[in-house]
Amino acid sequence: MAPAALLDPPPLPPPLLPRILVPEKLSPEGLALLRSTGFQVDTPAPPLSASDLLAQIPSYHALIVRSETKVTAAVLAAGTKLRVVARAGVGVDNIDVDAATQHGVIVVNSPSGNILAAAEHTIALLMATARNVGRADAGMKAGKWERGKLVGVEGGLGMRVMVFDPYASEAVAKEIGVQLRGELGGLLPEVDFLTVHTPLLASTANLVGEKELRGMKKTARVLNVARGGVYNEEALLTALEEGWIAGAGLDVFTTEPPVEGSVAARLAAHPKVVSTPHLGASTVEAAENVSMDVCTQVVEILKGGLPTAAVNAPLILPEEYRRLQPFVKLIERMGSL
Repeated sequence: MAPAALLDPPPLPPPLLPRILVPEKLSPEGLALLRSTGFQVDTPAPPLSASDLLAQIPSYHALIVRSETKVTAAVLAAGTKLRVVARAGVGVDNIDVDAATQHGVIVVNSPSGNILAAAEHTIALLMATARNVGRADAGMKAGKWERGKLVGVEGGLGMRVMVFDPYASEAVAKEIGVQLRGELGGLLPEVDFLTVHTPLLASTANLVGEKELRGMKKTARVLNVARGGVYNEEALLTALEEGWIAGAGLDVFTTEPPVEGSVAARLAAHPKVVSTPHLGASTVEAAENVSMDVCTQVVEILKGGLPTAAVNAPLILPEEYRRLQPFVKLIERMGSL
């Protein structure tokens, strides 16, 4: 029998490029950065339903979201190719970080991209609350001139700033010119304006409730440009109606948008409240900053590099990463067998 002719093996198919799903609005600059790498970037028209996200996620290596998309444990389990979930912003309470860690998915955010925007909106709400800007504007648009009913208070400029932060040091507080207090309850009776800036965690949910609000001045005003749920909304509504405090400026709520008839909706419509629809990070500059930040990190991760702001992964210095990289590649190859 004649020997069979030796044939050249068929060429290997080209490696599949990573696919990135962006179900929420991202800056054009961020999208351009992603596409410049040659990666496939899909931007379905928002909002992407939970069921559609669950059905589509198995095809993707990266997911970039803002605050509306819920990245649940089910989504992360279905995303068998996922390597990174990026939050274009600070808070990651819409992402199940523990589930991501269990599935080996890196979660990154942009911790500094919208700090200035949130700070500015806090000051804007403080001023508007102090000077009854919301009620005055609504009255003028309704053809009313209620100057005598809208006498405000002075605040926001030249105030003494007191801070409770369990992670801050006296040296840092002194450097930036604020008074550091050891507990929240100790400063509440003194403040004229209270603003809370913290992620929504088990330890910060209902951080300010009935006890805290009852302990404040009747002339005090509270602000929330962080997360809905940091203040207990029912207690806050009672505080406003019973006169425990004088007013509130609210940018965030436990349900967004507030459900008709809910406590959140009653707060948003309350005459003593200046309310805005989660505008803390809604500036052109902040949107571009956070988009470029997380897109840069996603590209780096998909190319085998390191993120700069991983929520669920320790930071490894570049020189140490270079030393470990051969072992990482070896483990990846062993895992693929």
